[in-house]
Amino acid sequence: MKQNVVNNFLWRFMERCGAQGVSFIVSMVLGRLLGPSVYGTVALVTVFTLILQVFVDSGFGNALIQKKDADELDFSSVFWFNMAMCSFLYLIMFFAAPFIASFYNRPELTAVVRVLSLILIISGLKNVQQAYVSRNMMFKRFFFSTLGGTIGAAVVGITMAYFGFGVWALVAQMLFNTAVDTTILWITVKWRPKKMFSIDRLKALFSYGWKLLISAIIDTVYNELTQLIIGKIYSSSDLAQYNRGKQFPQFIVTNINSSIDSVLLPTMSKAQDDPAAVRSMTRRAIKTSTYIIMPFMAGLAVCAKPLVGLILTEEWLPCVPFLRIFCFSFAFYPIHTANLNAIKAMGRSDLFLILEVLKKIVGIVAILSTMWISVMAMAYSVFFTTVICQIINAWPNKKLLGYSYLNQFRDMLPQIGMSLGMGAVVFGLQFLGLNDILTLFLQVPLGMILYWGMSKFFHVESYTYVVNTVKGYFSKPKTKES
Repeated sequence: MKQNVVNNFLWRFMERCGAQGVSFIVSMVLGRLLGPSVYGTVALVTVFTLILQVFVDSGFGNALIQKKDADELDFSSVFWFNMAMCSFLYLIMFFAAPFIASFYNRPELTAVVRVLSLILIISGLKNVQQAYVSRNMMFKRFFFSTLGGTIGAAVVGITMAYFGFGVWALVAQMLFNTAVDTTILWITVKWRPKKMFSIDRLKALFSYGWKLLISAIIDTVYNELTQLIIGKIYSSSDLAQYNRGKQFPQFIVTNINSSIDSVLLPTMSKAQDDPAAVRSMTRRAIKTSTYIIMPFMAGLAVCAKPLVGLILTEEWLPCVPFLRIFCFSFAFYPIHTANLNAIKAMGRSDLFLILEVLKKIVGIVAILSTMWISVMAMAYSVFFTTVICQIINAWPNKKLLGYSYLNQFRDMLPQIGMSLGMGAVVFGLQFLGLNDILTLFLQVPLGMILYWGMSKFFHVESYTYVVNTVKGYFSKPKTKES
């Protein structure tokens, strides 16, 4: 099982790194060609499409993965229901477009909303395919579909931006990416919906999935609420700087965290009748992922200014403070992911929903308390909420798994200490007065050497585990993909 999990994690990780790496580079190029205002315009629209996308991506998909004996009737019933739901959601966006444009006092947004919302229908075609791939641990399929869509979209986006299409370059890039991703997934994954449908099967899946769906809706609305407020009260450029600061750390954490997240739920679900096994997986996920993510976040925070100045030009330097705040916020994401997957795998979607409501009450109070102060104050409220929410997410697993937040924090302490120590030393290099290129050239290798050296000197268990796992993966024959 360990080798199969590692194999699928690596495929998922390569897919995320490849896709996000290409997207990251493309966004840097487009950032230079288009500027903050165009990015801010698209961000205003994606607030609404991302909220509706939750209806496609959550609930039934997770239920199909978690259900022990899901069969063709389950998968086909969900597929036909999803297609009907996605068509209905697109009609909502089509007719709501003028009102959205009026809300922002931007008449030109009407056409953008109607075209960009086509993503909802395309996503509906691939949702069940994604659940099938995840359930059967066939993550190699994601690698080819996602990378194909991302590379093709990069060519389309940059070409249109170069020839002056402005906001439509970003719209075309997003649509093309989703369309090609879906097409390749349908070609490489042989599952096809059958002409069968059962309302009883939907009801059974819905009894588990509706709580996750509501949780996802609450989470997405909350996450987009900040952008909605910034776009309404402040300027689109302010929103672009906020999003750009979030993008750098999110790029790193999403690649690692989403790879772990994808593999954890199906793996934990297979062991849902053995709490000790789920606890062991949860602990390993927290220790290993924080060992990898935390030094990245510490290093990125201290290298933020020369990095942004070099890659994006001085026009984007106002995003640096946001970037540093989000680095500290994202550093603790693995503890959220591991705890929540354990709760879902144990079949406790009811607890998952309760936690989501509690966390969002804390978050909304924090946002409403800072929204009239400044965009920076709102960013700090996100960090405050992250700290409180990691405690909330860990709370049920003290009883379910015998793994309390205090124990989890102790498991993270070596990673926290080494990351802070490494970051403090690397940050000091900025006071040498060197140019951005030379500063980064010294900071990056020094940070890597320091973190590796401390890991060996203090005999950090996570370092030993990662090294042994990598050695074992390359020294043993690979398991065949299901």
